[in-house]
Amino acid sequence: MTARIISGKEVSAQIYAELGGRIAAFRERHGIVPHLAVVLVGDDPSSQSYVRMKSERCLDLGLGSSVVRLGGLAPEDELLNTLDAINRDDGIHGVLVQLPLPGHIRETRVLQAVDPRKDVDCFHPVNVGRMVMGDPDVLLPCTPHGIQQMLVRSGVRVEGSHVVIVGRSNIVGKPLANILVQKRPGANATVTVCHTRTSDLGAITRTADILVAAAGSPRAITADMVAPGAVVVDVGSNRVDDPSAPRGYRFVGDVDFDAVKEVASAITPVPGGVGPMTVCMLMWNTVEAAWNRLGR
Repeated sequence: MTARIISGKEVSAQIYAELGGRIAAFRERHGIVPHLAVVLVGDDPSSQSYVRMKSERCLDLGLGSSVVRLGGLAPEDELLNTLDAINRDDGIHGVLVQLPLPGHIRETRVLQAVDPRKDVDCFHPVNVGRMVMGDPDVLLPCTPHGIQQMLVRSGVRVEGSHVVIVGRSNIVGKPLANILVQKRPGANATVTVCHTRTSDLGAITRTADILVAAAGSPRAITADMVAPGAVVVDVGSNRVDDPSAPRGYRFVGDVDFDAVKEVASAITPVPGGVGPMTVCMLMWNTVEAAWNRLGR
């Protein structure tokens, strides 16, 4: 039986509808709208595309947004001064520094310069620590939180399930493991984290009720690595050559989709799966940050 498709577009549309009401309520109570500021350093085409997408989504939802652009050769201190000004601006409720940064800028120092209360990416060590401790009021990282929302809103039982995550990045693997292991609704899972040094990876992935592929390697998860009936979440987005495609390439996930969908009970596609959820949860965090700052 072919797997059910878990659509990030459909789940995010549901969340956007809910956010519309929360934004209207915030505006009615406080007389303003939540505002997201994005800082972009340099002219990387992919980064510019991502920033444009975020700004357009803010506009669609009725959120305030602004983009601060710095040249690719801007010194680190200029970026830090920019963040300091944004931190002190009471009209801005969320701030995001678009990554990656140019090589001469220390990413860790920059991310630590963001006010934790406005850190909608949730990369600040204060917020990471609060997440690990299970603080119910902390904002959660966008992609991992989006994955959790996809599972819960699609009727996938997380509590009591064995979740295997292939990938240990600070952006997806580690925070997702911390979110799903918490003692709260939508979590309470038993979590195993695998990576490139894991011996006999397939033996572990086949034990998963929910398998999350976040290794950054195209089609690394094959059908023989998936237990029949498992739920598979594909976080990957890998560019591969394809002469038949209009641009000569296309994007594929970390999962061999065509083969795995014949084994799994449910699966997320690429594109249209986890990707839309990341921007969606960024909007969620911006609204949450505003409510947290000004009161409910």
